[in-house]
Amino acid sequence: MPGESLAVHPLSFLRQTRGWGKAEFARLMQAHGRSLGIPLATNRTTVWKWEHGQEPDADAQRVLADLLRVPYERTREEEWPRWLPVWDVTTLSAPWTEAGTVEALSELVGSGRMDRRGFLTITGAALTGLAASWVDAPSAFAAALDGDQVTDTMVATIEQRISTLRTLDDQLGGGTLLEQARGDLALVTGLLSVGRCTENVRIRLYALAARVSHLTGWMAYDAGLRSVGQRYYVGALRGARTAGDDAFGAFVLAEMGVHVSEAGRTADRVHLITTAIDNAPRTLSPYTRSFLYLHKAEALSRDGDHRQAGTALHHAVSLWDQRRTEENPDWLAWYGEAQLRSTEGKVLLRSGQVERATGSLEASVWSAAPRDKAVRSSRLAEARLAGGDLDGALDAANYGAELLESSISSIRALDRLKEFSARLEPRKSVPSVREFRERLQTLPVAV
Repeated sequence: MPGESLAVHPLSFLRQTRGWGKAEFARLMQAHGRSLGIPLATNRTTVWKWEHGQEPDADAQRVLADLLRVPYERTREEEWPRWLPVWDVTTLSAPWTEAGTVEALSELVGSGRMDRRGFLTITGAALTGLAASWVDAPSAFAAALDGDQVTDTMVATIEQRISTLRTLDDQLGGGTLLEQARGDLALVTGLLSVGRCTENVRIRLYALAARVSHLTGWMAYDAGLRSVGQRYYVGALRGARTAGDDAFGAFVLAEMGVHVSEAGRTADRVHLITTAIDNAPRTLSPYTRSFLYLHKAEALSRDGDHRQAGTALHHAVSLWDQRRTEENPDWLAWYGEAQLRSTEGKVLLRSGQVERATGSLEASVWSAAPRDKAVRSSRLAEARLAGGDLDGALDAANYGAELLESSISSIRALDRLKEFSARLEPRKSVPSVREFRERLQTLPVAV
């Protein structure tokens, strides 16, 4: 899986889900190899090496494929470890119908707590196919299921709960609130599965399922559970399509791109945001289109196309200047000047415009919500360090650390501070650097 650091290898995840220890798995491989006439010397150390970057030889992969009942042709079509059967999830395979959406959401409710922290389950062709399916899927509504009546008041109450949860997330971070979001998704999914309601209420429920599934995915991502977060995003994409809310669907595709680009798959992100923009409703407000083009600027910048990234950034700022408050969708209420300046700073920094980048990032940090202050402080620290201001860089990083110590729960913020800390290695003997790095080691790890 080029470009991705695997904190948990797919083979490790596969073993864990089947209850195989390293030694037991090695014995299974040897025994299955003998049954196929392929002698293997697999042992516990061999398994450890496979899970830490070494690719099994052709014989071992053939035996493993047969053991897992994976067609051998697949091992020749897909690179190791992409052919391992850990990427097959209901959210991708269910049909793009109302029943398929309920099936996918129900599967999320039942298995969404599974932690696949270290690798992304949806990349490459599967991700491209998902985007194409979102474009082509129908928005059909079947007859109401038997069950209790779901009223407008009930839906309005849940909508308010989700709005409040989104506000709390900005203040506290995703790790603290993830279980509550999962519970709200289970409630909405249950209403869709057994509730009886009018077509208008049913549409609102699917739209609400999309909102809460996205929010749950966002919180999972903030808590460091990238693959789990992806799966919730797919649920959100399905809910939006079933509700006929293509504006929110475009938003979700843009957000999914963040996951894949941080795993090194920058071209995938460019494809996702291009699909989102090309298929978003023509009636989309300048405010929402500004958000999408800001994502495009970030995607192109990460992919190394700084010229096109600058063009997209300019378009995002121009659209932002054309916005009208009454056009703002509730699910994008958090998007504002702070987010715009944050991405502007990152794009400028990658293109080597350090001074301008620092100014934009400073404006972003000071105007952001508390959790975003914690996340963005490390990028500001990076910019100041690139400009030769070590003391200023440490001030920014320590500010982020202070927020994590006092009130914010965000693995994402902690991980970014650790990335900045690695940049300080050449200066590790400086007392203030040593003090910051020691402080970082004591920060609480949530979730």
